[in-house]
Amino acid sequence: MEYKDYYKVLGVERDASQDEIKRAYRKLARKYHPDVNQEAGAEDQFKELGEAYEVLKDPEKRAAYDQLGSNWQRGQDFEPPPDWDAGFEFSGGGFTDMGGGQFSDFFENLFGGGGFAGGGFGGGQRGRGGFQSRGEDHHAKIMIDLEDAFSGATRQITLRHPETDASGRVQMKPRTLNVKIPKGIKPGQNIRLSGQGSPGSGGGPGGDLYLQVEFREHPLYRLEERDLYLDLPLAPWEAALGTKVKLPTPEGKVDLKIPAGTQGGHKLRLKGRGLPGKPPGDLYAQIRIALPPAHTEEAKALYQRMAELSDFNPRSHLEN
Repeated sequence: MEYKDYYKVLGVERDASQDEIKRAYRKLARKYHPDVNQEAGAEDQFKELGEAYEVLKDPEKRAAYDQLGSNWQRGQDFEPPPDWDAGFEFSGGGFTDMGGGQFSDFFENLFGGGGFAGGGFGGGQRGRGGFQSRGEDHHAKIMIDLEDAFSGATRQITLRHPETDASGRVQMKPRTLNVKIPKGIKPGQNIRLSGQGSPGSGGGPGGDLYLQVEFREHPLYRLEERDLYLDLPLAPWEAALGTKVKLPTPEGKVDLKIPAGTQGGHKLRLKGRGLPGKPPGDLYAQIRIALPPAHTEEAKALYQRMAELSDFNPRSHLEN
């Protein structure tokens, strides 16, 4: 996927005001409109202008795009970091699913697919004070540690919300919240903070803030649904003869019996030691055979002796 420099497409600086962006788009759109310009490539240029304007005209999309930084070059191979939009607060539905293939893969990867979808205004009703309207819901993605989901926790988070100042330039406004992380929450689930969205009008209730939870990469564990996977290295003699090892789990170390003859790639299951839930997940120790290096004469001699005494052939299945 190629990186799109939307500022260069419109020929404006990154700190351009919203009015400057609008003027630049209108000028270039008239120049490259298919009804006016019949030159080869004009229609593609017109579409690229429309995509750039779709992002930069919207303070929220523009602020999210700016999170990627200014070091990328137009046409450079690009893959957004998995947490590029973490801590970024959107009002309403935020990004939308434009569909129809009218935009590039770059746009669809960042802003398509209905990400941060949902929310919007609630139904209005007339009360004594006039028309009442529920406030708009807000959405954000937050990153938590796996351990927080095991025990539950209260964490202080800072969200950033884009606002347009008096000069028409987008500014990021931070706010800090104390968030209770429920025990057993999974990636992709939401934490709802009632009334923390936009305020209502006419005395109507405020909207809610929905925090989509994602997990930071863990140095030991991989999570699949509620199951945890841990790579467990064993020396060849431990796998061949069997042993006991101290296995780390999110709730402390446990003794794990390794049966004699355990093969690399085998999984040993610890029932109920995965992510809490009803039912809880399991923890799987994935066996990896760690080969000692033959970096001394004694080690080389030991390997040579094993080769002489053993008729083991790991490729026998390839010789039939």
